[in-house]
Amino acid sequence: MEITTEQYSKIEGYFPIQRGNVKNDNLRVLNAILYVAEHGCKWRGLPKRFGKWHTIYTRMSRWAKNGVLNRIFEALQRENIIQIRVEAVSLDSTMVKVHPDGTGALKKTVHKPLANQEEDGPPKFIWLPLVLGQQ
Repeated sequence: MEITTEQYSKIEGYFPIQRGNVKNDNLRVLNAILYVAEHGCKWRGLPKRFGKWHTIYTRMSRWAKNGVLNRIFEALQRENIIQIRVEAVSLDSTMVKVHPDGTGALKKTVHKPLANQEEDGPPKFIWLPLVLGQQ
């Protein structure tokens, strides 16, 4: 599931303009994201041909937070370059409450609520592509 340069030229306008000293072009980053999505591997498991995994992950995270990734995948579907079918839903484990007995932890004798509930920050980031026409 790799995008060719001809296919990329159809959706090139949906990507942000690259500035500065950029080693990985947008096409390579997109192909790396598709590789992770297709193979279900960890970011650290990306083949070396895509470049440094952390660079790819950082750009993907930035694109997802800014809405760029949704625009790109909508354009890929509109242009019939790829067809995405979401077959699995992922849950963020920080949102699932488990009783301490369920984790094998020792019971606490005194209940100590957090002084600041927002101390933990927002839940970890998970991005799932939207399928056009199935919202």
